[in-house]
Amino acid sequence: MVDISGLPARRAAMRMLDAVLRRGETLDLAERAATKGIHSFADRALARAIASEVLRWLVDLDALIDSATQRNLPEDAKPRTALRIMLAQWLRLDTPPHAVIATGLPLLTGGPRRLAHGVFSTLVKRGSSLPDTPTLPEGVAERWGERSAAIAAGLAIPPPLDLSLRDADQTDQWTRELGGTSLAPGHVRLPRGVPIDQLPGFAEGAWWVQDLAASLPVRLLGPGKGADGAAKRVLDLCAAPGGKSLQLAAAGWSLTALDSSEKRLEMLRRNLQRTGLTAEIITGNAMAWEPAKQFDAILLDAPCTATGTCRRHPDVIHRIGKRQIAELAELQAGLLARAADWLPTGGRLVYAVCSLEEAEGEAQARRVELTGDPITAAELPAGVVPTAEGWLRTDPGMMADAGGMDGFFIARWQR
Repeated sequence: MVDISGLPARRAAMRMLDAVLRRGETLDLAERAATKGIHSFADRALARAIASEVLRWLVDLDALIDSATQRNLPEDAKPRTALRIMLAQWLRLDTPPHAVIATGLPLLTGGPRRLAHGVFSTLVKRGSSLPDTPTLPEGVAERWGERSAAIAAGLAIPPPLDLSLRDADQTDQWTRELGGTSLAPGHVRLPRGVPIDQLPGFAEGAWWVQDLAASLPVRLLGPGKGADGAAKRVLDLCAAPGGKSLQLAAAGWSLTALDSSEKRLEMLRRNLQRTGLTAEIITGNAMAWEPAKQFDAILLDAPCTATGTCRRHPDVIHRIGKRQIAELAELQAGLLARAADWLPTGGRLVYAVCSLEEAEGEAQARRVELTGDPITAAELPAGVVPTAEGWLRTDPGMMADAGGMDGFFIARWQR
C-alpha cells in the first residue's frame, strides 16, 4: 500500500466531522480520538483546521456540492463528507486542486471516488467560490436574529491568540517581548498558530491563554484588596478550567475556587503552580455545596452552551439546539439563586456565560432580584460598550478589525 503524504490528516478530519455531525460530540473530544497515533504537530493542526473550516462553512459547501449533482447526496453520505473536506482545502486553505484530489479521493473506495472526482472537477472548472461570510444554519440564524450577520462575519476568520498577564503593570514589557498588541491592561494578542509552550514567559507563569472577552467578568469585579489593603474574599463558582480563577488570584483576592470536576480542577492546580498564585480549591456540586460564611464577591461563570466560542469551536453551531439551551438555562437560574444568598450587604455578584443565546443571558438577568450594578464604558476596552440596561453583550463580530472576541453575556449586581 502506497503512503500518501498528508492522508492521515484528512482521514482524521473525516473522523472528527463524523463524530461532531453524526454523534454530536464536541470538536475537542473528537480531535483527541481522531488524531491518536498522529505524532506530527503539523498534521494534527491540519486535521483540526480542515474540520473547523468545514464546520464554519458547512451550509455553503453543501450548496456548492448540491449544485453539481443531479440528486442531492444524503447528509451523512461519505462522498458528501469527502467533498466538504476537499472543497474546504481548496477554497479556504488554498490547497492546489491536484493536491486536494490526491489526498481526497483515497478517503473513498469504488464508485464514490468517480462521483467525488467529477463533482470536485466540475466546481473547479466553474471557478466556484464561497460568499464573503458563512451562511448560518436556519435555526441558528433565527435564534440570533439581527445579530446573525455580524456574528457570521466574525466567524469567517479563525481567532488570534489572547494572553492574560499575571502582572498587568508589565503589559508594555510583555507586548514588546512577545511581539504582540494589547487591547487592555494585562492583555496581549498574538497571531494564531503559535506553539504556546515555546513562547517567552510560559515556563515562569507570566501569562495564561484567555480570550479577551473571557477576561472581562473578572475585570468587572474590581480590585481584590480593600481600602485597608486586606484581601477580600471571592468565590469563583464553577471555576474550572480556571482562567478566571488565575485572574482573581493575580488581582489580590482571597480566592475560593469551586467546581464539580476534579479532572478539570487539576488543570487549575497546574496553572496555579506554574504562575505561583494561590487559591483554596474545593471539589463539589454548586447546587448542593454550602459555604461556611459569605463572600465579599462571587463570580458565576455558569455552565452554558458556549455558542459564543464558535470562532474556535464551530461545532457548537451544529450541535446546540433548543433542548440543550433550555436544560442549561434551568441550571443557570438555580445557580444564580444560590449565589445571591451567599452575599452580605454590599457584596457584588458578576454573572457570565460564553453564550450567544438570549435565554442564557438577558432572560436570566431579568429574573435576578438583587440591585443592579450597571457596567460602564469606562470599565471596558475601547470599542466595547454596555447595553442600555447596564449589561454587557459581546459577539464574534465586535472589534473585527482588531481580531474580534468571543461572544459573552455579563451582568453585575450588589446586595
